[in-house]
Amino acid sequence: MPGGAVLTATSDVNRVEAPVTLKAYLMCAFAAFGGIFFGYDSGYISGVMGMNYVITLLTGLDPKTTPSSQFALPSWKKSAITSILSAGTFFGALMAGDFADYIGRRITIILGCIVFIVGVILQTASASFGLLVAGRLVAGFGVGFVSAIIILYMSEIAPRKVRGALVSGYQFCITIGLLLASCVDYGTQNRTDSGSYRIPIAIQMAWAIILGTGLFLLPESPRYYVKTDRLDKAAEVLSRLRGQPRDSEYIQQELAEIVANNEYELQLVPQGNYFDSWFNCFKGGLRNRSSNLRRTILGTSMQMMQQWTGINFIFYFGTTFFQELGTISNPFLISLITTLVNVCSTPVSFWAIEKVGRRPLMIWGALAMLICEFIVAIIGVTDGKNPAAVKAMISFICIYIFFFASTWGPGAWVVIGEIFPLPIRSRGVALSTASNWLWNCIIAVITPYMVGTDKGNLGAKVFFIWGALCTCCFFYSYFLIPETKGLTLEQVDRMLEECTPRASSKWVPHSTFAADMGLAEEKSADQTIEHKV
Repeated sequence: MPGGAVLTATSDVNRVEAPVTLKAYLMCAFAAFGGIFFGYDSGYISGVMGMNYVITLLTGLDPKTTPSSQFALPSWKKSAITSILSAGTFFGALMAGDFADYIGRRITIILGCIVFIVGVILQTASASFGLLVAGRLVAGFGVGFVSAIIILYMSEIAPRKVRGALVSGYQFCITIGLLLASCVDYGTQNRTDSGSYRIPIAIQMAWAIILGTGLFLLPESPRYYVKTDRLDKAAEVLSRLRGQPRDSEYIQQELAEIVANNEYELQLVPQGNYFDSWFNCFKGGLRNRSSNLRRTILGTSMQMMQQWTGINFIFYFGTTFFQELGTISNPFLISLITTLVNVCSTPVSFWAIEKVGRRPLMIWGALAMLICEFIVAIIGVTDGKNPAAVKAMISFICIYIFFFASTWGPGAWVVIGEIFPLPIRSRGVALSTASNWLWNCIIAVITPYMVGTDKGNLGAKVFFIWGALCTCCFFYSYFLIPETKGLTLEQVDRMLEECTPRASSKWVPHSTFAADMGLAEEKSADQTIEHKV
């Protein structure tokens, strides 16, 4: 399209996207692979901190002469090792928004893979507390790049009818990563050499290499090309994604809608300089339900709420928590079972998130989780030393994991990829992801002090805290989370302008941005228009 482009605009809300193709499924499925090393990196550390060799290496304690109740990493070391990754990821996610706008979504993810590999090399080489922490900090920056932009990338290339299911695949890959980490930890736990922790750490490099290499073969996001005013490239990419000729009406109509929506948003909030582009995320009043400020608060608070469910308590500190209960012979096996439940439960969301919808899934998921958590807490404080009661606790923890994995786990990631307009989408998703990692870090820092036998020693009582926070998630879901099922990203913009979250499930598209912006004439449903590239 040198010099100019002919875009076929439409006022038909059902003609703004081409039919779904197998190619689109496969591209998104591969992009979701990024969740594996996100999940693996989050999961392996729980088992490593419970390994005899690692405890001896980092504390100098001898398992043969030290009482079992005292043979453990100090709470401050657990806190530092676990939380430092989240701290790095927080800053990595914030930086990723800038890179995604300047060098593209795809290249930013590849860059994140490279940074992550450097961090893994440092961790693998470590034989001391300091280098292990430094390596996790560097790896955190890489995870931040990938976790922030992979959701953005998938949301922008996935067809609307299956976008929720495909983005849920990212959460599914996270659960697979957690399961693989538990399996590797379980297999190396009894080694009496440095391989006990170096093998679980080093394996991570494989996931980053596979994702980074594969992304060289995938296309850039068409919405990135629209944002950078390269419509010829956008049409070419849409053609690859939708399996249609680049001059077909489907491609031209979808491109016209993306262009019109971008121009509409730019009229509302002009971009300005670099600092303005960040300030734009916070423009608009709280009373304006479609303002950028409201969307940014929604995205960041939703990721905060996902962490408030307490799920990472199980995956970060599950092994050491089960050890401290004192009635479980093999805590590593229990951790393996909980991650297996997580993996098997997540595919339920592939169907439910498109059939039931985002909003109901989040509401009922929060209700189910809070019930399970209060039951676990009550059993723990009333009969927590009884082996039969502990089995009941573990059963309800598994049920709680099922409801998280099929609702809030994927749901929060799906929604943040859908609610931001194109001019601020990369930064909005980056801020939301950074919020996830900020609260991830906060929980990782404080939890060892709450449950550690040398500190707060709350034990099972910690589930009263998670249950109370899940109660907040329930009310949050009911009042604030909109229904975005079955809408294009551009239609989500319109829906947020016209209705409240509680009424969003009844909203239906009634016009296109192309028609409203004058890109389509009134004389017919489809016309050809001239648009400068």
